[in-house]
Amino acid sequence: MIKVSIAGGTGYTAGELLRILLNHPRVKIESVISSSSVGMAVTDVHRDLLGETGITFSDQTGHPDVIFLCLGHGLSRAFLNENNVPAACKVIDLGNDFRNDPVFAERDFVFGLCEFNREKIRTASSVANPGCFSTSIMLALLPLAVLNKLTEDVHVHAITGSTGAGKKPADTTHFSYRSGNISVYKPFTHQHLEEIELTLKAAGSKNLPPIQLVPLRGDFTRGIFASVYTRWDASMPETEVINYYKDYYKASPFVFVSDKPISLKEVVNTNKCLLHIGFHNGYIHITSVLDNLLKGASGQAVQNMNLMFGLDEAMGLKLKGSAF
Repeated sequence: MIKVSIAGGTGYTAGELLRILLNHPRVKIESVISSSSVGMAVTDVHRDLLGETGITFSDQTGHPDVIFLCLGHGLSRAFLNENNVPAACKVIDLGNDFRNDPVFAERDFVFGLCEFNREKIRTASSVANPGCFSTSIMLALLPLAVLNKLTEDVHVHAITGSTGAGKKPADTTHFSYRSGNISVYKPFTHQHLEEIELTLKAAGSKNLPPIQLVPLRGDFTRGIFASVYTRWDASMPETEVINYYKDYYKASPFVFVSDKPISLKEVVNTNKCLLHIGFHNGYIHITSVLDNLLKGASGQAVQNMNLMFGLDEAMGLKLKGSAF
């Protein structure tokens, strides 16, 4: 059994990790760390787990084989500095601390996009889990980057659920603001752009054009719907492009190319990413949908854990979706 600790145990991503790992056949929860909730039952915070666990929050890491860092962005380095995490303990960081700056003391973090870095993740001791927007956009563009077919500006409009903003209340996460409402935030400057660009360049896009990302806040709780398009020179037949995408993701248990248009509910509560590819007036248009808390965060983190420990990549992640 893999002994697991979770730091930052009261947030959304920690809650999702607990829901997955309590039912994972190869995992034992060692500790759930929250300095603000020491001694409280985990079920006092994650109420849906009542009857499934008797774990209480702790301020001790215990002796885990792997620790998941579900802390606020910028706090993971501080946690590793302040806590004696043995070199033998693997680390999976769900924050943004190590995505673009992967070196910490003796650790070298591998970027944890499974469909791109699968073999490096298998031998890694530390993994930087990708962001939710970046996962949806990178999966939409990776095959084109590998073919070096990204030659003109890439335009992205992507709408996310309110859980993407985290659990701490803010003006733009209140129900009265989000309900029946859509708004733009961080246009062209979102923090996930850097990891997207680094990954697409590493995949083979020699002269990566600008990626124009306009993120939107949606009036729903879970999921990301990304609409991605760029100029297409028609040097490759449309059917060949679609078949290439399908072949590129053949080894992935969670990324699928749909021949029909896709919608968000098809992936909510799952670790799947669905893609649909269309061609319109000289443009290629890719839609990409995933659950921001699962494939965009905690599900992908467990997928990384499975790879790091030599398990079936999909173990514990065959989750029930909600179609309606």
